[in-house]
Amino acid sequence: MSDLYRVHGSENQFYLLDQTQLQAALTPEEQQQLAIELAQREHVDGLLVVDESDSALGKMTVVNADGSLAKMCGNGLRTVARYLSEQQHQRDFAVTTALKDLSVAQQPDLAPGVPAFAVEIAPVSFDPTALPFTPALSETPIIDQVLPALHPSLHFTAVAVPNPHLIAQVTREQMASPLLQTLGEQLNTSNPYFPEGVNVSFAVQLAPNELFVRTYERGVGFTNACGTGMAATTLALSQTKADVAMNQLVSVYNPGGMVKTWVHHDDTGFWIDLIGNATVMAHATIDEDALHRGQWRDVTIEATPEQAAYEQFVATLPREF
Repeated sequence: MSDLYRVHGSENQFYLLDQTQLQAALTPEEQQQLAIELAQREHVDGLLVVDESDSALGKMTVVNADGSLAKMCGNGLRTVARYLSEQQHQRDFAVTTALKDLSVAQQPDLAPGVPAFAVEIAPVSFDPTALPFTPALSETPIIDQVLPALHPSLHFTAVAVPNPHLIAQVTREQMASPLLQTLGEQLNTSNPYFPEGVNVSFAVQLAPNELFVRTYERGVGFTNACGTGMAATTLALSQTKADVAMNQLVSVYNPGGMVKTWVHHDDTGFWIDLIGNATVMAHATIDEDALHRGQWRDVTIEATPEQAAYEQFVATLPREF
């Protein structure tokens, strides 16, 4: 039998599979088929695959709900960091992701029964080729810029962290409108601006260094939270007239809870710390042959008490949306 874990960061939910414990690793096609099956049957946002790494404590691959691959997932990385920390008895180490080995570290619990980890979000680029977007949208980096092709008045910033993100600070009324879904769907189907699609985030400033962020994710749609989206939004707004500071903790609320972010900058560029929960909701066991067939059948699932603890924590947070 094989073990999987239903995990989440800010209610961005995944199943985590450690391939080093299997008799035979799943092929990329089998991973994609399993992720699609899990999304349809278990309503999770994707599959996190853990493998061995030559340069770090482990490697994370992120397979989205539609079977596509994500370059990074900040919420997912926190849960992988916790898994590797408990397996290898280390608190501060690196995890290999698609483009870079990223630093992770255990943090004090957010609340009783709510473990927390900090993860590095990098590399960061504003270059049009890193997202990419086409000259039809802009021929230069997009930082706090009106894009008439998308909206007559919103100011957008586009940044890769390394997942591509398009970000706008909006009013409460705009956050509650269908605009985010409209833009998200438009830019993640065939369009002349983002040929590979893009994550679209809206942010409302609640107070100095306090934001509410919602993201329409490429390959997924709306989720309770997007870790790279919250990191990218903090960075983007720190470069505009918003009341968001660099080199300070920023509280970022989302439909699934909250995280803390910290934007750093030096001669090499930007990077962001993303700090939040790493919750294990349930432990599942299934025959390994079924995993290779992408079939979620005859599964035994045992819930943990951690989700109740997380919900108690969330109940203490200010809820404006």
